[in-house]
Amino acid sequence: MKHSKTAILLLATCLTTPAFAQDASPPTAAETVDNGAAIIVTGSRIKQDPAKSALPLQIISTDDLTREGINSPEQLISYLSTNGNGADNLASNADVTSGAQRGTNGLSAANLRGQGSASTLVLLNGRRVAAHGLTGSAVDVNQIPMAALERVEVLKDGASAIYGTDAIGGVINFITKTNFQGLAFNTFTDMAEAGGGAIYRLSSTGGYGDLNEDGFNLLATVSRSVSKALNGSDRSFVNGNQPNRGLSVDTRGTPIATAFATGSNALFAPTGSLLSGVTLLEAGATVPATGGINILDLPGGAGCASMDGGMAYDDQLWANTSARFACAWDTGRAAVLQQPLTTLTYYGRATAKLGDHQFYAEITGSDADSSKRFSNNQYSGNATTLPLYYPLNATTSATYNDVYNKLVAVFPQIAPNYGKPISYRWRCTSCGVREYETNTKTLRAGLGAEGPLWDGWDYRAGGSYARSQSTSVLGTGYHYRGTFASAAAAAASGVTGAVSGGIDPRAPTAPGATQPGIVGLLNSGILNPFSLTQSDAALAGLKAISAEGVTLYGGKYEVKQLDGSISGSLFDLPGGTVQVALGVDYRRETYSFNGSPAAVTGTPDIFNVAFDNNNALTPKNRTVKAAYAEVLVPVFEALEVTGAVRLDDYSGFGSTVNPKISAKYRPLDWLMFRGSFNTGFRVPAFNQIFNGVTQSPNPGNTLVDPTTCATGAVSTLPGCSAITPETLSGGNLNLGPETSQQHSIGVVLQPSSHFSASFDYWSIAVDDTIGALTLRQLLDNISYFPDRVTRTNNIITLIDLRADNIGSRRTEGLEVALRGGVDVLGGVINAGLDGTYLLKKREKFLPSAPFGSSLIGQFTFAGDLGLKWKHSAFVSFTKDDFTFNFSQIYRDGYKNQALPGIANGTVVRPDFNPMVKSYVTYNTSVSFDLLKQYRLTAGVRNVFDTDPPFAITYDSNTGAGSSWEPRVADPRGRSFTLSIEAKF
Repeated sequence: MKHSKTAILLLATCLTTPAFAQDASPPTAAETVDNGAAIIVTGSRIKQDPAKSALPLQIISTDDLTREGINSPEQLISYLSTNGNGADNLASNADVTSGAQRGTNGLSAANLRGQGSASTLVLLNGRRVAAHGLTGSAVDVNQIPMAALERVEVLKDGASAIYGTDAIGGVINFITKTNFQGLAFNTFTDMAEAGGGAIYRLSSTGGYGDLNEDGFNLLATVSRSVSKALNGSDRSFVNGNQPNRGLSVDTRGTPIATAFATGSNALFAPTGSLLSGVTLLEAGATVPATGGINILDLPGGAGCASMDGGMAYDDQLWANTSARFACAWDTGRAAVLQQPLTTLTYYGRATAKLGDHQFYAEITGSDADSSKRFSNNQYSGNATTLPLYYPLNATTSATYNDVYNKLVAVFPQIAPNYGKPISYRWRCTSCGVREYETNTKTLRAGLGAEGPLWDGWDYRAGGSYARSQSTSVLGTGYHYRGTFASAAAAAASGVTGAVSGGIDPRAPTAPGATQPGIVGLLNSGILNPFSLTQSDAALAGLKAISAEGVTLYGGKYEVKQLDGSISGSLFDLPGGTVQVALGVDYRRETYSFNGSPAAVTGTPDIFNVAFDNNNALTPKNRTVKAAYAEVLVPVFEALEVTGAVRLDDYSGFGSTVNPKISAKYRPLDWLMFRGSFNTGFRVPAFNQIFNGVTQSPNPGNTLVDPTTCATGAVSTLPGCSAITPETLSGGNLNLGPETSQQHSIGVVLQPSSHFSASFDYWSIAVDDTIGALTLRQLLDNISYFPDRVTRTNNIITLIDLRADNIGSRRTEGLEVALRGGVDVLGGVINAGLDGTYLLKKREKFLPSAPFGSSLIGQFTFAGDLGLKWKHSAFVSFTKDDFTFNFSQIYRDGYKNQALPGIANGTVVRPDFNPMVKSYVTYNTSVSFDLLKQYRLTAGVRNVFDTDPPFAITYDSNTGAGSSWEPRVADPRGRSFTLSIEAKF
């Protein structure tokens, strides 16, 4: 309640006090963009006053960034209320990911209006930058040179008719300084009170020459930022063991191994294993304990919680009574909440002014190192491809007998099997967390010129080259398997007599082991899966078979672009002068993706590594030629109409024409109505077309066949048993483009120069949506995809999830922007609020299918999480060189996930919350000048140290997720920021 009252107070302040900006821009916006002079603003090629634009344009100054303690482009993107809640930040894609999020190592992207990162256009000084080298579809915003920025313009409208056909969700244009003189140094620190996740940035900027007086300006800036790792174990709210709240983890791979009844293996267990061949029933039981038995969970055992992160397997929540003696392990605590990221960015620009003409050359680049770390490898033994059996020998006898004695006391029927090896599932904490280390280098160089042609006409022309190149290598946590992973791998190995699951002699062998790889080390007994500590020999063995440093994959994306436009006046109408802009664009995009030499035919397998070699692409090219026209018609003094049309020709996809018409009507000086209609056309990314086909296992326990189970949840009801189908993923050579239509209508109120308010309704309709269904989406719509489902003995065993044009999406919302200010106590109080209210969010996956139920406020494992209301609000006081700021970030709640036992109604947990609470945080800062040359800003982010609200995000089918939602919340907690800027 206290958060709601504060939001109401902030809103009331905005509505009842004046403001300095026009059309709901930040207070300094008009001053930032040349004191209201006519300039090129984002979304148009015709010069105009940004304070009088008909477009819903949010202008963010560097002062606004400092005020909120925003230190990186990723933080800025998450601050925008119009940005969606996809897995686009370094926290949400740090864990085990699947589908479109695979290969986003180190990537942070924008997702305006929840349309996806591929539908948001990111520009630097009005021109494109290269997509991330690994994904080839989304721009990594962290390559933007923050230290060189003058402002950021966010166009909350479609702009395909101006910039190209992928500007569907909107445009973010990062605009750099152009006439800076002197030297500036900036240091920034952001230290979390609870420790971990510290952020540092150091930057310097130098400029020489005044364009107006000297006719030239040279600008150079360099910045280094460091984000330290924040581990899941560093925050108490990351806790997958909260059964009273309906959350427990569905993994039986634990640091003390869970024994299973795996059958015989010709090499390591020719007569079976200790638990095989018998009925595992304790006294009085009727369901065999085939789901795993952990000695810690047996009567009289030490308890699963005796190992760090351990918990008793909740067989009721997971509707799996066969696992009643198993333990589980909290995988979320092993993942990073903030990926460690070190980024060096640089920017240089030389501008010359000859008469009224300007010529410039610029270069910018970045070098970023990130580490994606997630839970330790789980080794799930089986009788074929991963034959893991703990033997009885001189090294193992003490541990073997201890485990046997505890098992036989509860299951006396295993006594005749004494001496047979123990099969198991194990989480190798001694192996280290799994880690992908990624280096991404970007470069962008450009030339440009602009100036007058003749009276009333100007030209702009330029060319640029941009690239992003990434390479990922394995860090800790990965080891050579030592056996053949499949029949195909065995056949291709060249090893005489090789079979699936057989010994792979190409893998390294650990000292003391007789067989290669991790299988050999485990089956020798040197590495002990039933102990939390390992011997020196075991640790040396792990080091000897480690795959650390092996190349995982890499990719490169390049964009070569030429553009030119002219604009000027045509003739006068009663309302003013008709203006027009004409332009052409040419760009060539190239994408390549290379796999790992360690995964090609003839090399030993590394266990559980997603090499993606079958997705390797030789360079693929796409050429885009475009011509566009824009005309601004002041019909009469109060009414202005702008029309634009763009013709794009895509190699491989043909031509498309996309128009846009917008209008503003100002019947009174203080009242303006505005609206727009436009279309869009987006072609698929290279990898969505050309990727190979990957078949992946599904270890989960939450899926059912919807054609036989009406409840949709795992239970003992007939037809409701868990299914574990494998999935096919990959590209589609027949993939076509998606089309869109957008329209908006809004009103702007400005009763005085100190107040503004805008309200804009928007609607986006996308058809032939490019993408891939998730496993759950396909099962929920199974009747429409019979050809994508394979059954074996009437059980679903394989599902085709390859990319396709998968239907339609409808999204509608209302955006609110308020600004106000008043003179008081010799200074000025400013207040503002930017909010987005989601009105519609629906999808369907075939033209013949109906739209599904509303996705607003509904939990989803993948894609954009549709929050009904989001806002960012602030109140600040400025007097002379002193500024105090207090702000609120609000993110609405949504329906929580329910695990199978709760979903099917068989389990009631007293503290289960069907709705995730809203997430509300407050920030404050104080800025002041010191000795005229220094500007100090000290702040507190998350003043009240609010933890992310409890949310069940754990996904049994991938093993990812935990007890909080990284697409919504910041895991760092209260932190203290300090920025020192020195200017000379």
